[in-house]
Amino acid sequence: MRDRRTFLKGMGVLAGAGSLAGCTSGDSTDTPGSGSTDGSNGGSTATGTSSGGGLSFGGDREVNMGLSPSVPQQNLYVQYGPIRDYVGTNLEEEYDVPQGLSVDMNIGTNYSTVIQALGEGTADIAETGPFAAALGVNTDNAEVILQRKGYGSWTYKSIIAVPNDSDIESLSDLSGKTVAFSDQLSTSGCLYPLYSISSEGDLDVGELPEGNGSQAEFEARFAGGHVQSYTLLKEGRADAAAMGAFVRDTKTGPTPEEFENTARTLHEDSGLPRAPIVVSPELSDEAKSALKQSFLNAPDRIYYGADGEEGTDDDLWFSAVREADVETYQSVIDVADELGVGPEIFE
Repeated sequence: MRDRRTFLKGMGVLAGAGSLAGCTSGDSTDTPGSGSTDGSNGGSTATGTSSGGGLSFGGDREVNMGLSPSVPQQNLYVQYGPIRDYVGTNLEEEYDVPQGLSVDMNIGTNYSTVIQALGEGTADIAETGPFAAALGVNTDNAEVILQRKGYGSWTYKSIIAVPNDSDIESLSDLSGKTVAFSDQLSTSGCLYPLYSISSEGDLDVGELPEGNGSQAEFEARFAGGHVQSYTLLKEGRADAAAMGAFVRDTKTGPTPEEFENTARTLHEDSGLPRAPIVVSPELSDEAKSALKQSFLNAPDRIYYGADGEEGTDDDLWFSAVREADVETYQSVIDVADELGVGPEIFE
């Protein structure tokens, strides 16, 4: 393993007051939200910096929500639409917001684009992975405000899978093989699998997850998402695939039965902290707090998808949020440190 670099140097208390973020979903086109108001009926008034309304969200009368490509895009609109609608309505009813405020959503091509959009102020709030969020904090591109609870737990698992008929029996057998990863900034789909391949498989991972992996003892292929990583394995374009265990255990992508008929688990890491919601450091403290409280006070129905019914196919993968900061993700930071990964990955 190469020399360790310090990750999140001098990381102390997260800057910024109680931020909260919402994520919404949709296709790759901006979709207007529901919250249009003249700012006169806010039950809780907060003073911001914009004219024509108290709270400012980027100065463009829009709350821009960024989504990472962690689930198939065709599912995003029906799943995240209720969050978009609720945030718009709640801001209208509870806060002094600019007249004509809308809530829009965009899907990032990868984790990096979402984090950089927050830093540039073109996104106000976003859902992302733990590793990407921690890097975003270190580069002053994001602030962690909430953690999400999914499938009944605040933690989750990472797996490396191989085809059922594969002769690969251990991580060391991945030498010379093609391994699919979901995204360079994915915690469960890249960071933890790489660490396990290095520490338990005793294989050289080269400069991964940075660079092109030319120095690694295996060929790395980045699929662009967890389900996409599984697809490369299923189609025979990878000998092994790293992904979040939700691909195996839920109906996100294949059904559990379809997964079992195709692949088996070679390696599993557990106890990963569930993914956060982050906000742009460009927002005022008042705007961050308004978004945060909207999510903390939200009814359960915002997680039930477009049909509003619990237990159906359009439910979101997460069902609750709680306050969090970058320290919630210290275990992820420690793994990144061991791999020597730092903010240079954005360059």
